[in-house]
Amino acid sequence: MDFNVRKLATDAGIFFSRAVQFTEEKLGQAEKTELDTHFESLLSRADCTKNWTEKIYRQTEVLLQPNPGARIEEFLYEKLDRKIPPRATNGEILGQFMLEAAKEFGPGTPYGSTLIKVGDCQRRLGGAQRDFLQTSSISFLTPLRNFLEGDWRTISKERRLLENRRLDLDACKARLKKARAAEAKAAAAPDFQETRPRNYVLSASASAADHELRVAQTEFDRQAEVTRLLLEGISSTHVNHLRCLCEFVEAQTVYYNQCHKYMQELQRELGRGCPDSLEVNSPGVGSPTDPSTVLPLNSPSPDTDALQIEEVQPPASGTRKAKVLYGYDAGDSSELSLMADELITVYTVPGMDSDWLIGERGNQKGKVPVTYLELLS
Repeated sequence: MDFNVRKLATDAGIFFSRAVQFTEEKLGQAEKTELDTHFESLLSRADCTKNWTEKIYRQTEVLLQPNPGARIEEFLYEKLDRKIPPRATNGEILGQFMLEAAKEFGPGTPYGSTLIKVGDCQRRLGGAQRDFLQTSSISFLTPLRNFLEGDWRTISKERRLLENRRLDLDACKARLKKARAAEAKAAAAPDFQETRPRNYVLSASASAADHELRVAQTEFDRQAEVTRLLLEGISSTHVNHLRCLCEFVEAQTVYYNQCHKYMQELQRELGRGCPDSLEVNSPGVGSPTDPSTVLPLNSPSPDTDALQIEEVQPPASGTRKAKVLYGYDAGDSSELSLMADELITVYTVPGMDSDWLIGERGNQKGKVPVTYLELLS
């Protein structure tokens, strides 16, 4: 018990001495031991690394998981050291809804069959997203978090110890300075013989202060070296984070390539099916939304067949101009991509599907859907 009380008293005295030294430095009443330029540069570089790593980590978390509630849930599972339950991505959920809707509307209907195709694609997109999230979390987020929660905490702890050692060193310097000043003042007293016992005590006090200073200097130098080695390790951290960043970019590349591939496959699969369900304009009418001139292609009305035949038939010259009503991305190399409101030259060939024409734009040529065009006289 006596030992604990003595230790508490000693710790309180050290804390008070550091507080006094820190306050006097802030008020400009005490000198402060300055670190060398290289050490200060290492400190600045370490702080910069920590700050930007933290920002990049937080924003990457938001990118990979925009839902704050889900992020909190994952954080709690990690802190409780429990496995995070599998969670379907938004794409997988959307795909499941589309497939269930297709069952209600009928898989054999145009809408139902299209829902099945799109829903299956959305599920594949969601699966690719889940793989991307897992890969990015392991290869990029985890190393950044390990640095912030591991290496940086160690660096911060040693820096605090270094600051305490510096305060102790400067406090010892101040005490030695005061002891020597008092000794010099006593030596200059008129009656030196009379003050000799006091001079002896003052010399002992200065000697003790000098010993404390040497011990404090040794501890400070040792701690400075430890901290310096940790700060120089930031270069290795940069190398590691660079490798993780490259892996993150690679994971993104794979993910977006998969998404592009799935969407191209879906577009080709839908291909000529989606335009059949769109609305078309009669020739010569400029507005695609004019209800008096818009008819569905699937309508059994004989007027529809007449409209299609009239649109497909070219004039006697064999070609005519057409205005593009909607943008269209070519499904394969045999088709021509279109931009809304552009003018192209179109014509038909014997035996060609009546829903398509041959379109030309300069040196480019390919099949184009009739429903995307307004034929001009």
